Amino acid sequence: MDQLPPPSELVLRQALETSGQRYTEQRAAVFRYLRSTDSHPTADEVFLHVREEVPGISLATVYKGLETLVGCGLATKLAYGDGSARYDGRTDEHHHLRCVACGRVSDLPGRADDREVARLAASADRFRVTGYRLELTGYCADCRPAVPSSGS
Repeated sequence: MDQLPPPSELVLRQALETSGQRYTEQRAAVFRYLRSTDSHPTADEVFLHVREEVPGISLATVYKGLETLVGCGLATKLAYGDGSARYDGRTDEHHHLRCVACGRVSDLPGRADDREVARLAASADRFRVTGYRLELTGYCADCRPAVPSSGS
Protein backbone atom coordinates (compact mmCIF):
# COMPACT_ATOMS: atom_id res chain seq x y z
CA MET A 1 0.00 0.00 0.00
CA ASP A 2 1.42 3.41 -1.01
CA GLN A 3 1.81 5.94 1.74
CA LEU A 4 0.72 9.51 1.03
CA PRO A 5 3.35 12.23 1.40
CA PRO A 6 2.90 14.62 4.35
CA PRO A 7 0.70 17.69 3.66
CA SER A 8 3.67 20.07 3.74
CA GLU A 9 5.38 18.09 0.97
CA LEU A 10 2.20 18.25 -1.11
CA VAL A 11 2.11 22.03 -0.61
CA LEU A 12 5.75 22.26 -1.69
CA ARG A 13 5.27 20.07 -4.77
CA GLN A 14 2.17 22.01 -5.87
CA ALA A 15 3.80 25.44 -5.37
CA LEU A 16 6.93 24.38 -7.25
CA GLU A 17 4.91 22.92 -10.10
CA THR A 18 2.73 26.03 -10.35
CA SER A 19 5.90 28.16 -10.58
CA GLY A 20 7.49 25.91 -13.20
CA GLN A 21 10.12 24.63 -10.78
CA ARG A 22 11.22 21.06 -10.10
CA TYR A 23 10.85 19.29 -6.78
CA THR A 24 14.23 18.25 -5.38
CA GLU A 25 15.18 16.68 -2.08
CA GLN A 26 17.48 19.66 -1.39
CA ARG A 27 14.59 22.14 -1.79
CA ALA A 28 12.40 19.89 0.34
CA ALA A 29 15.02 19.84 3.12
CA VAL A 30 15.31 23.65 3.06
CA PHE A 31 11.51 23.92 3.13
CA ARG A 32 11.18 21.46 6.04
CA TYR A 33 13.78 23.35 8.06
CA LEU A 34 12.15 26.75 7.44
CA ARG A 35 8.76 25.33 8.45
CA SER A 36 10.25 23.83 11.63
CA THR A 37 11.81 26.98 13.06
CA ASP A 38 10.64 30.40 14.16
CA SER A 39 14.17 31.79 14.41
CA HIS A 40 14.16 33.59 11.02
CA PRO A 41 17.53 32.10 10.00
CA THR A 42 20.13 33.48 7.62
CA ALA A 43 21.07 31.37 4.59
CA ASP A 44 24.23 30.29 6.44
CA GLU A 45 22.14 29.09 9.41
CA VAL A 46 19.81 27.18 7.07
CA PHE A 47 22.87 25.60 5.44
CA LEU A 48 24.29 24.45 8.79
CA HIS A 49 21.02 22.75 9.74
CA VAL A 50 20.10 21.30 6.35
CA ARG A 51 23.51 19.72 5.75
CA GLU A 52 22.82 17.49 8.77
CA GLU A 53 19.97 15.97 6.72
CA VAL A 54 21.59 16.33 3.28
CA PRO A 55 25.38 16.10 3.90
CA GLY A 56 26.42 16.88 0.31
CA ILE A 57 24.37 20.07 -0.05
CA SER A 58 26.27 23.23 -0.94
CA LEU A 59 25.70 26.75 0.34
CA ALA A 60 24.89 27.83 -3.23
CA THR A 61 22.16 25.18 -3.43
CA VAL A 62 20.69 26.44 -0.15
CA TYR A 63 20.68 30.03 -1.45
CA LYS A 64 18.98 28.92 -4.68
CA GLY A 65 16.49 26.82 -2.72
CA LEU A 66 15.62 29.74 -0.45
CA GLU A 67 15.11 32.08 -3.40
CA THR A 68 12.96 29.46 -5.12
CA LEU A 69 10.78 29.12 -2.01
CA VAL A 70 10.43 32.91 -1.82
CA GLY A 71 9.50 33.03 -5.51
CA CYS A 72 6.85 30.33 -4.96
CA GLY A 73 5.35 32.19 -2.00
CA LEU A 74 6.37 29.54 0.53
CA ALA A 75 8.84 31.76 2.40
CA THR A 76 9.51 35.42 2.96
CA LYS A 77 12.87 37.12 2.62
CA LEU A 78 13.51 39.81 5.21
CA ALA A 79 16.14 41.97 3.54
CA TYR A 80 17.96 44.79 5.28
CA GLY A 81 19.80 47.88 4.08
CA ASP A 82 23.18 46.40 5.01
CA GLY A 83 22.71 43.57 2.50
CA SER A 84 21.91 40.93 5.09
CA ALA A 85 18.79 38.79 4.86
CA ARG A 86 16.82 36.37 6.98
CA TYR A 87 14.15 33.93 5.89
CA ASP A 88 10.74 33.25 7.36
CA GLY A 89 8.78 30.07 6.75
CA ARG A 90 5.58 31.74 7.93
CA THR A 91 3.76 33.40 5.05
CA ASP A 92 0.69 34.56 6.95
CA GLU A 93 0.39 38.23 7.90
CA HIS A 94 2.49 38.82 10.98
CA HIS A 95 5.04 41.32 12.21
CA HIS A 96 8.56 41.20 13.58
CA LEU A 97 10.87 42.40 16.33
CA ARG A 98 14.53 42.84 15.27
CA CYS A 99 17.42 43.32 17.68
CA VAL A 100 19.77 46.04 16.42
CA ALA A 101 22.67 44.55 18.37
CA CYS A 102 22.66 40.83 17.47
CA GLY A 103 20.26 40.84 14.49
CA ARG A 104 17.90 38.26 15.98
CA VAL A 105 14.39 38.44 14.51
CA SER A 106 11.31 37.13 16.28
CA ASP A 107 7.61 37.20 15.59
CA LEU A 108 5.63 40.00 17.20
CA PRO A 109 2.52 38.62 18.85
CA GLY A 110 -0.78 40.24 17.91
CA ARG A 111 -1.77 42.34 14.93
CA ALA A 112 -1.52 45.99 13.95
CA ASP A 113 -4.73 48.00 14.24
CA ASP A 114 -6.32 47.96 10.78
CA ARG A 115 -7.82 51.43 11.31
CA GLU A 116 -4.41 52.91 12.09
CA VAL A 117 -2.90 51.24 9.04
CA ALA A 118 -5.74 52.60 6.88
CA ARG A 119 -5.17 56.09 8.34
CA LEU A 120 -1.47 55.94 7.55
CA ALA A 121 -2.16 54.65 4.03
CA ALA A 122 -4.65 57.47 3.42
CA SER A 123 -1.99 60.02 4.37
CA ALA A 124 0.41 58.66 1.74
CA ASP A 125 -0.15 61.39 -0.85
CA ARG A 126 -0.01 60.14 -4.46
CA PHE A 127 1.08 56.67 -3.33
CA ARG A 128 -1.06 53.56 -3.76
CA VAL A 129 -0.46 51.24 -0.82
CA THR A 130 -0.68 47.55 -1.74
CA GLY A 131 0.64 46.05 1.49
CA TYR A 132 2.89 46.63 4.43
CA ARG A 133 5.33 44.96 6.81
CA LEU A 134 5.78 46.12 10.36
CA GLU A 135 9.10 45.61 12.10
CA LEU A 136 9.90 47.04 15.49
CA THR A 137 13.60 47.50 16.18
CA GLY A 138 15.32 47.65 19.54
CA TYR A 139 17.22 45.35 21.87
CA CYS A 140 16.37 41.74 22.72
CA ALA A 141 16.53 40.56 26.34
CA ASP A 142 20.10 39.28 25.86
CA CYS A 143 21.41 42.54 24.34
CA ARG A 144 19.38 45.18 26.14
CA PRO A 145 21.70 47.67 27.83
CA ALA A 146 21.37 47.84 31.57
CA VAL A 147 19.28 50.81 32.67
CA PRO A 148 21.02 52.71 35.47
CA SER A 149 18.94 52.98 38.61
CA SER A 150 17.65 56.46 39.40
CA GLY A 151 17.87 56.11 43.18
CA SER A 152 21.57 56.94 43.73
